[in-house]
Amino acid sequence: MTKILGGGIAVVVAVELLVLAADRRSILLLVTGIAVALVLLGFVLWLASTEDDAGQVESDSLAVEALRRWRSRTEIKLSWSEGSRGDWDRHLRPLLAREFSSSSGHRQTKDRAALVASGRMLFGPTLWQWVDPLDVSFADRDDPGPGRTALDEILERLEKL
Repeated sequence: MTKILGGGIAVVVAVELLVLAADRRSILLLVTGIAVALVLLGFVLWLASTEDDAGQVESDSLAVEALRRWRSRTEIKLSWSEGSRGDWDRHLRPLLAREFSSSSGHRQTKDRAALVASGRMLFGPTLWQWVDPLDVSFADRDDPGPGRTALDEILERLEKL
């Protein structure tokens, strides 16, 4: 920035010296004003371009940070699928049940039988037990969960819905 301002001052002084050397004092003020205006215009354009670059870098870093946080949360959720049934019931079942309810249009509070019927039809009885929001078992919470393959299959079927 100092170099740009120093260069601008040098240009204005050089223009004034040229006008004085040509002995055209009558246009000295006009030529100096034009030179100063051009230097200021160049400086403003330079400032605008550096602000755009800084904003772009900041938005890129925000996007990278958001992607990193999303990936971290996803890895944690995947680790819950390989944990115990208690982990599955506490963390994954509510997410899967909410996604199924919103995708299928069935709400648990309106018609429980329709929700169960559509869930069994979409997932089958084996996978539905891992999505059904009312199939939480506190007695079996230390048993192993269904694992990553079951989660993958459930997510694939939800995508098709």
